[in-house]
Amino acid sequence: MKKTSTRLADGRELIYYDLRDDTVRDAADRRPLAATVTTSEIRRDPLLGDRVAVASHRQGRTYHPPAGECPLCPSEGDRLSEVPDSSYDVVVFENRFPSLAGDSGRCEVVCFTSDHHSSFADLGERQARLVLDAWTDRTSELSHLPSVEQVFCFENRGAEIGVTLQHPHGQIYGYPFTTPRTALMLRQVALHKEATGGGNLFDAVLAEELAGERVVLEGEHWAAFVPYAAHWPYEVHLYPKRRVPDLLGLDEEARAEFPRVYLELLRRFDRIFDGEGESPTPYIAAWHQAPFGTLAESDGVTRDDFALHLELFTIRRTSGKLKFLAGSESGMNVFINDVPPERAAERLREVASP
Repeated sequence: MKKTSTRLADGRELIYYDLRDDTVRDAADRRPLAATVTTSEIRRDPLLGDRVAVASHRQGRTYHPPAGECPLCPSEGDRLSEVPDSSYDVVVFENRFPSLAGDSGRCEVVCFTSDHHSSFADLGERQARLVLDAWTDRTSELSHLPSVEQVFCFENRGAEIGVTLQHPHGQIYGYPFTTPRTALMLRQVALHKEATGGGNLFDAVLAEELAGERVVLEGEHWAAFVPYAAHWPYEVHLYPKRRVPDLLGLDEEARAEFPRVYLELLRRFDRIFDGEGESPTPYIAAWHQAPFGTLAESDGVTRDDFALHLELFTIRRTSGKLKFLAGSESGMNVFINDVPPERAAERLREVASP
């Protein structure tokens, strides 16, 4: 992998990740852009204790542009985009309309390929590995920023999810705090550790799932399963078998196997509703990593107690029907799942690649 860092016309950072070591990236951003102005603010809810990012400038962000005006495609002739060069393998840049910025964190865009009409599931294994390497590198770089406590790499796919740009891409958020979902996990880890005299909750969950009926696929270094209490109609958790706190902790064997396993998972998701005119499947893919900030010593947990894992889920529950977060979910955060996790796992095994 070759990494080349440059600056866009408004001062934002852009990084090319190339498969070839001899690739030269020297194209300049020719757009007449003024410096980016953001109004991101973090507010704390006094009743729940969680944070809300207020970012009014995002109201003006690019919304469903025609394919010929996609800002994530490479620049070509007089058609100038966020990517100055005429081609790229993987590229990462600071979001022009960030939810988090400055002292409130950082937001980046990750373009998985220059092919506008592709998707992550269409990538080859070398390209998917390059994306993994880019995620890992950005996790490392962002973890050193004083305004970042937790790094979150994720992909939203599909208009049903709320995606406003159809080009295959994901995002990376550098939060200035530990997110509420991670805090809940750490609390459960601490309780389990105390109750079992030092046992690890993530290890216990993985061992129990691998011995059960909800395994979707298993490799030498990775395992994927539908969790016992899945929130979403089709939800898969992907774990490295050796517990590590973040992407930086993966060894070469796990990195080498990841593309094959993950691409197979994504392709199965696209086949869930095949024959029903409902492909591709909208989904969210979310990497959960340990925070880089100081964990509360009173909780008795460390970063090494956390387990890196990816959660992949779709809001589609059946052909033509979506799972909306209505009264119970949005009002009380109590999920109601219409698809039994055991049936979801069975269906995902049925659509395995031949």
